[in-house]
Amino acid sequence: MSLRAEDWPQYLGPTRDTVWNESGVHLDFEKYPPKLLWSQPIGSGYSGPSVSENRVFVMDRKSEPYEPEKIKPGTNPNFVRAKIKGKERVICLSTESGKMVWSHEYDSTYTSVFIYAIGPRTTPLVHDGHVFTLGAEGQLNAYQSENGKLVWSKNLITNYGIENPEWGTACHPIIYKETLICTVGGKGQTLVAFDYRTGKEKWKCLDSKKPGYGTPVIETIHGTKQLIVWHGETVNGVDPDNGEIYWSVDFKPEFGMAIGAPRVWNDLVYIMGYNGKSGTVTVSKDSRSASLLWGLDRRLGVAGVLNTAHVQNGYIYSAGQRGLFRCVEMMTGKRLWESRIPLLRKDGSGRGAWPSAFTVYHKPSDQTLIFNDHGEMISAKLIPQGYEEISRTKIIEPTHSVGGRTLVWSHPALADRKLFCRNDKEIRCYDLSGSQAKKK
Repeated sequence: MSLRAEDWPQYLGPTRDTVWNESGVHLDFEKYPPKLLWSQPIGSGYSGPSVSENRVFVMDRKSEPYEPEKIKPGTNPNFVRAKIKGKERVICLSTESGKMVWSHEYDSTYTSVFIYAIGPRTTPLVHDGHVFTLGAEGQLNAYQSENGKLVWSKNLITNYGIENPEWGTACHPIIYKETLICTVGGKGQTLVAFDYRTGKEKWKCLDSKKPGYGTPVIETIHGTKQLIVWHGETVNGVDPDNGEIYWSVDFKPEFGMAIGAPRVWNDLVYIMGYNGKSGTVTVSKDSRSASLLWGLDRRLGVAGVLNTAHVQNGYIYSAGQRGLFRCVEMMTGKRLWESRIPLLRKDGSGRGAWPSAFTVYHKPSDQTLIFNDHGEMISAKLIPQGYEEISRTKIIEPTHSVGGRTLVWSHPALADRKLFCRNDKEIRCYDLSGSQAKKK
């Protein structure tokens, strides 16, 4: 029997729905420990890997040593910018061996908040023989995926006259038909669509002072295909063919921290972000208007900050505030259960600032993979009745120091029955096919 291998060509998976459809994998890590196939040195960054046609693509940064100036008493370091010289790099590796196929680097002086200025934020996007990358200072590049030849490039910050957000450019571009759509920011240009082959601008729309840090998604609601984007002020439905705005609903996170991608179920759109913000928007039957169903009560929802929730059958599953992983009813925001277990280490330790986890649903096994920021991978059953952990294993060491603890904030890729993950020192590839079954 042949097993279908699946690529992971962009952030959040093949269709950005946090779902992994590949069969032939084993998620009981006690019985079937993941086998480390290879590891390669890498620079720092939050950029997750993407995988397509036996190649893995990722971004990193090499910077000069930087010593921050003394911060004045009472100043919050989470908002202190600095200029830090360095180079961003795009890397292509063989999925089989980890050996370098090609790389491209370019100068990039960071101007964002220095604590988090470790490297690129976005995951490379692979499509039709191209790789599209977006650096933390707005550098948008298109390469030939086979050999790394630069096809076209532009800088979203300088070309569109905007200020780099406090924590860097972080909105993942998305492909729709012949266009590459990017969240940029500014009046009439918060969304910009480019011909993905040439870089020529096709259309632009929406106004915002802060573009946010999230990612747009393409969904069909009431038969209408629409681009759903949440920026620093509103959540919107847009015609992806021409930029026509179908609907717009005010939903403003603090400090422009719209990070998690909108989640859609039927005619409901769920968003969450800092500080304690969660809400569900309901879209009209003609998809030409929408309204906030709930979202003003901070006792409702999950309010995850750095991660995207997973939605299934009208329920939201996500890491959220105060180190709690929650299940929430999407229609009402009612919290059905919560647990600290996924966001702590296996031994129960690990509380601290900014707890987070990435969540991927594995459809064939009806299990969910949770990647916490301690570098652990958890397999669990998530249902409205409760949390059941199957197993967990350590996949990579945390290397990034934030809020008095060390963590890893990079979304892994799952492709060809393998796991690809990175920190600020290395990228790893594990076999999840169960080839290392433990003997009884």
